[in-house]
Amino acid sequence: MKQLLSTREVAQFLDINEKMVYTLVADKGLPATKVTGKWLFPLKLVEQWIETNTINYPEPAGQLPPYHGLLIIAGSNDLLLDKTISLFNTLFPGNVAVFGNLGSMGGLRALRQNLCHIASSHLLQENENEYNFDFATKELEKMPAVVNFCKREQGILVQKGNPKKINEIADIARPGIRIINRSLGTGTRLLFDRKLKEAGIKCEKIKGYNTEVHRHMDVGLEILAGRADAGPAIKPVASLLGLKFIPVRWERYDLLITKERFFDKGVQFFIGLLHEQAFIDLAENLDGYDVTISGKVVFPQEI
Repeated sequence: MKQLLSTREVAQFLDINEKMVYTLVADKGLPATKVTGKWLFPLKLVEQWIETNTINYPEPAGQLPPYHGLLIIAGSNDLLLDKTISLFNTLFPGNVAVFGNLGSMGGLRALRQNLCHIASSHLLQENENEYNFDFATKELEKMPAVVNFCKREQGILVQKGNPKKINEIADIARPGIRIINRSLGTGTRLLFDRKLKEAGIKCEKIKGYNTEVHRHMDVGLEILAGRADAGPAIKPVASLLGLKFIPVRWERYDLLITKERFFDKGVQFFIGLLHEQAFIDLAENLDGYDVTISGKVVFPQEI
């Protein structure tokens, strides 16, 4: 099948009428772009959109084996998490922590399918006050334990000196601005799309909107290389690469753990590490993190 679908073709692909396609674009975020007045739908993004909105996953065929030294973390990408995993592997011989960069929604699905011990996530709820709880409730049969990893500042990265004079979200829709975007299913993309909608900006008007990368650092590197003027990412990337940062909001970045695996040796080692000075020092060396509640169980109040 070709990579760009027409309205008629995407309607056939989804087995719906064409009028419903326009409703899904407006209300449900069906990925689309307008070229010469006609709607086109990138097949890859439509497939990702379907996966992102899938519920009632089939039950997993098996369970994670008993803990024997391999700690699997999957979900949202983060610089401090990468450094903490390296610290864990240094401090706990006989244990190895590995990370799968799947985005926040991918992490929840991996947790549901028993593919990981810990899922990392920062999915902003509709009320814009809480994170992750509603998403976990919809995705998982049982609400997991939720432990805060950190708070971090989300925003828009722009080139050093801000030559395009980008000062707020609305500015990225101006002619001549090219962005680099994060993947569907990531908490950063969810927040970015929400802010675009609040600003009344249509995605198809943004050059580069459908060009995606999988890590915050990749957003910064694309901007640093001059291939993009702006993109959504966390503040630590801007500080490390010398880019300008336009703040959007502080967010809570959490670790989700099924109650069956919460007391696994490696899980407890990792959570315990969040109270140690070595971890605090890592965060203090990266601008844009707050670790005052790191390691705190935010749901439930008692395990």
